[in-house]
Amino acid sequence: MHTLSQLIADELEGITKLSLAENLHEFPMEILSLAKTLEILDLSNNRLSTLPKEVAQLSKLKIIFASNNCFTELPESLGNCENLEMIGFKSNQIKSVPECALPPKLRWLILTDNHIEALPESLGERPRLQKLALAGNRLTRLPSTMHKLNNLELLRLSANQLSACPDQILDLPKLAWFAFAGNPFCQSEVAIRSVPSIRSSNYQLKNILGQGASGVIYQAKWNEPQTEFPNDIAVKVFKGEVTSDGYPQDELQACLKVGNHPNLVQSLAQVEAPDKLSLIMNLIPPHYKNLGLPPCFQSCTRDRFPKGFSLTKEQIRKMIKQMQDVFEHLHANQVCHGDLYAHNTLFDEHANIIFGDFGAATMYHMLTSEQQQKVKQIEHRALLHFIDDLLKICNDANRDG
Repeated sequence: MHTLSQLIADELEGITKLSLAENLHEFPMEILSLAKTLEILDLSNNRLSTLPKEVAQLSKLKIIFASNNCFTELPESLGNCENLEMIGFKSNQIKSVPECALPPKLRWLILTDNHIEALPESLGERPRLQKLALAGNRLTRLPSTMHKLNNLELLRLSANQLSACPDQILDLPKLAWFAFAGNPFCQSEVAIRSVPSIRSSNYQLKNILGQGASGVIYQAKWNEPQTEFPNDIAVKVFKGEVTSDGYPQDELQACLKVGNHPNLVQSLAQVEAPDKLSLIMNLIPPHYKNLGLPPCFQSCTRDRFPKGFSLTKEQIRKMIKQMQDVFEHLHANQVCHGDLYAHNTLFDEHANIIFGDFGAATMYHMLTSEQQQKVKQIEHRALLHFIDDLLKICNDANRDG
């Protein structure tokens, strides 16, 4: 993190990344002095509501973040940034996205948690777009041009107001990671009761095991000896607000609809209290570790792996077989995971895997049979990417077969 005083004093000359969070109400024009080198600009967590037209002078700018500000409109000046590829304006109050606000080289657009009811037709005229996050808005329709987004690979449409399934999206040739729960067209009247409901007073939360967009996972301990449940448990406490993937309640319902599988985190019980919505799960043994790392700016939609990490051909075969079985189990239960990635997979030294994180999952039993088949086909592309990513880290000289 940098300071405004450093910027004003010309102490930041030549930097490629600038981060400022100082309750700013106006764009500091001194930023323009970095035009020859600045590639990443992070103005998140301020009080900004506009950007000047001079932003276009930042000719090297590739990425801009302005989450948690006061914008009501996506600034038109962004459309004139010739090399801008990634825009992140999460959690503002954006209602309007002007036709000219989207730069020509746009690859990654994050407008999660705003008040957007409609998007411009120009969105479909951005052929490089790969990643589009629109969860938690008020969209009632999508631009008719979106069928042109032939490079779009990840799409988040959850928690909007879409009354009809966006069929043009289902035919996109590269779409592989798709979340659409929490829209009127996919509402379900069926409440899944595959596990018992218990009170949060039955256990005590201990140390944090992990956390993500939708909640925090704790190790927990029963207050009294149990006969119905195992002694070692984990509890996911969901956040109340909409996340980058959708509503926590939709995640919980999808997770329960899937049921149990040897390679999935086993659900044991749920807590339905509005302020303490939680899922009780088996505690994963500590010798399991993450298989991959989440995508970065450069990889955009594809997983990464630690430097030097590799797997044998036999390990990869075993992992692929398990994930294929998980995939069939998910879709036999009419649930699209939406985030089928190595970074959501745990593995042990024997190549056993445990797959989890249902934050982007969607139940799709209410769709037509043709739509259901297309949803399954979309996620099958994610499965193929998972396989391809593992093959790239195979340490055998001969990778055939």
